[in-house]
Amino acid sequence: MLTRLSPGTAARALTEFWSPRVIGELDDAYVKVAKLHGSLTWHSHEHEDELFFILMGHLRIELEDGAVELGEGDLFIVPKGTRHNPVAEEECHVLLIERKTTLHTGEVTMEKTRTLAEQLRPLPLPGAVGGDES
Repeated sequence: MLTRLSPGTAARALTEFWSPRVIGELDDAYVKVAKLHGSLTWHSHEHEDELFFILMGHLRIELEDGAVELGEGDLFIVPKGTRHNPVAEEECHVLLIERKTTLHTGEVTMEKTRTLAEQLRPLPLPGAVGGDES
């Protein structure tokens, strides 16, 4: 597992949208990065909060009672049990912090859903401490 890296560099290394990758662990949580574009799906995480930190771009998180608009450097925590739908009109890079038990798209399974095994695949980041340099 990586112990030192730039989240922005890790996000730029991703080749797929809506496919988060674990870049670290913090107690019972994973730190992830993702590239977003378009809409994910309406979903919730019954027992887990979800932290979004915008590294690059703009993200709208649609909620049942409105929407939250986030720009670079903004942080928003979706409370557990809250139905939400992340939407990025243009490419957006995010850092996520979620409990290790959090399912990617909550109770919804769809083409964009990623398993934990997929999210744990190493990123090819030359020069990163602990990274996969193959």
